[in-house]
Amino acid sequence: MTKVTGGCHCGRVRYEAEIENYEAYLCHCRYCQRATGGVSIAFKNLPKAAVHWNREPDWYASSPIAKRPFCSACGTPLGFAFPDSDHMDLTVGTFDDPAPFFPTSNFGIESRHDAWSDTSALPGQRCDEYEALNKRWKEAGVSPDAG
Repeated sequence: MTKVTGGCHCGRVRYEAEIENYEAYLCHCRYCQRATGGVSIAFKNLPKAAVHWNREPDWYASSPIAKRPFCSACGTPLGFAFPDSDHMDLTVGTFDDPAPFFPTSNFGIESRHDAWSDTSALPGQRCDEYEALNKRWKEAGVSPDAG
């Protein structure tokens, strides 16, 4: 087992979790698209007992059969859970180090937007090379790496 940590954008809600591996999955269902504002969401599934919150997140019923943890201060979506299951999902992007996680499957593919499946051939730009962004960070007196 490996201990991993994570939390919301503002730091109000933090968690520690014990995971067996770095396998994750992408959910493309319309509920997840609407709940996150994205075309898909990367999730790590694990036992609820393996997640320890430093502060209980806020929860909302995202459907008649499921609920989602989130931070009411900054709005970060933290996961997904069926109340009657002993497992839940944490959003991969909220882990302090999401780099080791990798997708092993897709779920909700009836709502998948295939145009977004492989963007690796599109042009890209690094944040630290975008002058207007760096100027804003500098004027705010904050390091761009602080987030």
